[in-house]
Amino acid sequence: MQNETLTIGGMTCAACAGRIEKTVRKIEGVRAASVNLASEKLFVEYADTKTLTSIKDAVVKIGYEVLEKPKGITATIPIGGMTCAACAARVEKAINKLEGIENVTVNLATEKATVVYNQAVIRVSAIKGAIEKAGYEALDFSKDGAVDEDKRRKEKEIKVLRTKFIVAASFGLPLLYIAMVPMMGAIAPPWFNLPFPQFLAPMRFPFIYALVELALVIPIIIAGNRFYTVGFKNLLHRSPNMDSLIAVGTSAAFIYSIFNIREIYRGNFHAVDSLYFETAGVIIALILLGKTLEAISKGRTSEAIKKLMGLAPKTALIIEKGVEKEIPIDEVIPGDIVVVKPGAKIPVDGVVTEGTTSIDESMLTGESMPVDKKPGDKLYGATINVNGLIRFKAEKVGSDTALAQIIKLVEDAQGSKAPIAQLADIVSGYFVPIVCIIALVAGAAWFTAASAGLVNLHTGKSALEFALTIFISVLVIACPCALGLATPTAIMVGTGKGAEKGILIKGGEALETTHKINTIVFDKTGTLTEGKPRVTDVIVTASPLGAVPAVPPRVSPEDEFLRIAASAEKGSEHPLGLAIAQGAQNKGLELFSTDSFRAIPGRGIEAVINGVTVLAGNRKLLEERNVSLAELEAESDRLADEGKTPMYVALDDRAGTAGMRLAGIVAVADVLKKSSAEAVARLHKMGIEVAMITGDNQKTAAAIAGQVGIDRVLAEVLPQDKAAEIKKLQAEPIETSMNHHDRAVRNYVAMIGDGINDAPALAQADVGIAIGSGTDVAMESADIVLMHSDLMDVPGAINLSKQTIRIIKQNLFWAFGYNTLGIPIAAGVLYLFGGPLLNPIFAAAAMSMSSVSVLTNALRLKRFDPAKDKEPQKRETTENTMVRGCC
Repeated sequence: MQNETLTIGGMTCAACAGRIEKTVRKIEGVRAASVNLASEKLFVEYADTKTLTSIKDAVVKIGYEVLEKPKGITATIPIGGMTCAACAARVEKAINKLEGIENVTVNLATEKATVVYNQAVIRVSAIKGAIEKAGYEALDFSKDGAVDEDKRRKEKEIKVLRTKFIVAASFGLPLLYIAMVPMMGAIAPPWFNLPFPQFLAPMRFPFIYALVELALVIPIIIAGNRFYTVGFKNLLHRSPNMDSLIAVGTSAAFIYSIFNIREIYRGNFHAVDSLYFETAGVIIALILLGKTLEAISKGRTSEAIKKLMGLAPKTALIIEKGVEKEIPIDEVIPGDIVVVKPGAKIPVDGVVTEGTTSIDESMLTGESMPVDKKPGDKLYGATINVNGLIRFKAEKVGSDTALAQIIKLVEDAQGSKAPIAQLADIVSGYFVPIVCIIALVAGAAWFTAASAGLVNLHTGKSALEFALTIFISVLVIACPCALGLATPTAIMVGTGKGAEKGILIKGGEALETTHKINTIVFDKTGTLTEGKPRVTDVIVTASPLGAVPAVPPRVSPEDEFLRIAASAEKGSEHPLGLAIAQGAQNKGLELFSTDSFRAIPGRGIEAVINGVTVLAGNRKLLEERNVSLAELEAESDRLADEGKTPMYVALDDRAGTAGMRLAGIVAVADVLKKSSAEAVARLHKMGIEVAMITGDNQKTAAAIAGQVGIDRVLAEVLPQDKAAEIKKLQAEPIETSMNHHDRAVRNYVAMIGDGINDAPALAQADVGIAIGSGTDVAMESADIVLMHSDLMDVPGAINLSKQTIRIIKQNLFWAFGYNTLGIPIAAGVLYLFGGPLLNPIFAAAAMSMSSVSVLTNALRLKRFDPAKDKEPQKRETTENTMVRGCC
């Protein structure tokens, strides 16, 4: 299966998004399809390239655009020296001869060449060289390939909408004035009379009055032409959307008014009171205003992506043929030698080849202290070279850099859907057809009742006019946009805010589930601790070392024992083994060479040194090999009580045989992270149970847990058993007492880890949280990545989830509440009981503002700071207490 993100043009409401999803899901080979109305993206999982072509064709067929990304990099190069068409043709021919050129157009009038090229094959310098070789001058150029295409498209959309609104408002205001002032003059006191030209007096010159209104409304309808082209097209396809509602409602007002102009022309001057041009015109102007504000707000929801993209430098200094040359960053290819001067940003990912320096990696890790770099060390794009001049070999460029991967992760998360959005999606699919039925039924019911004299109309309107007002109001007030934007906008802003704070949330489902967490399980090594253990104690048994010949000069028994343990552990990748090897090196001890080495997962290692078998590991390993630990039992208990991990070492005189005997213990301790205790305390205040999972023995684990205040310890757990322990926790019920009625609640468990062995547990947990300094495997398995490796970001992520879900619920409440109340009012329910009749113009204003209010509410998340948020209250209260049930 393959994944693709397509940019879709022409969507206006949730009905559009639902229709696209429904159409694409029907295509053979499509596994999943999800449309994000706020970001105008279609996320598809499909079988092959042929399926992708079918998806694009299907989207276009139902009336929407698939906006293709430029395949190559586009460069616009100004050219000097061209005098005629032959010159332009010659330049085109010279560029087209180059390998890697996809398209070239030379414009003689602007004296510019627009070139689309494959940056993996050719650079702009070669293109400029070809131009100069042809006898012309290639001037400084502008590059469009790295420009944010979405940003440029949205800016264009906002500009077009703003222009259309200005046109609509410029004609709509005088139209409203002309329509309303004569009406107000009949009911307003004499002192309130507004100036009005007499040649337009409706009762004296009704035909001229009607023609002026018609002349004013036509430019407004032209400005809002898209509502009609898209709306009626979707209506013909039997999939009406918001545009269809506007098109039908305003068309009804317009056509009825045209009919009354005909009546005026035929001598029925009273028909001048039945003109509704201002209704059609002002509705379109107000909706264009709402769409403009909506487009501006939607643009602001993706500002986090733009900030991340802005971190990367625009150019790079490379060595080409022994000479330094500055080129655009998109032209850097793997293998280039890049020069970075003090104070400059690293352009792409790579490995240092020359020089030493300190790099500020705070944009990735959140660590303010610069990191020392030497030849062989990795560098990451957008980090800052603090003080040294270095050269490095480019390894990952473009979309492969760490920064680009973060941007892609955030983009994918912003486009995903949360389960809470499912109800809105279902409702949106049926919303517009139901509104059309309600409008028809309400209009017909009022017309029938008024015509039959069953109700008295106090508005001075005829039964047909009254029914038309009801029909238009219902169509115009309905707002599927608010339903469609309620969830995706909040997810976009929430995940963007998380990215700004170094909390990368991979999707809407993870964002929603996080706020439900009841239990958090921390891995110990590298998560709660620094992951850099050191040797604290070396304890030997009586005369244990005769089996391995010493290397002169002799050292103390403790150092000689440490040398044996370190020699055995030097092939290990386990943090404890590395700490023992490092401890021996720090003492300057010369290590033995090993004849063989074998790692035993969850236990330790087995090595052969000078023909002697050495076992080094935990209690389980030695007990399985029938090695007695009685001699050092008391020492082992003491070390464990102090929170240190005892590493047992046993020797045998003959490799591969039984009769192993205990030689001693090397105690290793890992330093707790500064934020561990504070993070655990914060989680307790949030009413969350905190557990720790580790392969350490129970005493060591309990000692460490006590230092940070952890509630529950899962000790001596093998790597392959971590996922099973998480599953057990998930099966434990949470009993919630609400109004004295007990009920079992699902226990939501989060796992926080950093290593490869944590990956299965991260995947099993309801929410997997990986530390940014951990392994790629852990980060791929996790739902949330803490880039700053700060455990205070764990409560921060939960706070962000809670606030985002709160905003989504507010938006959904407003969207459903607005439509639930607005449609009946528009249908005349209040008027039926003596209340006012809703004017279609006010209905249009309410509809426009409903979408804007949902977007504005979502944008409040931009001001939310998860770290500085007020301390959350415990979930346990007198009325609502949570007690863990026995399993």
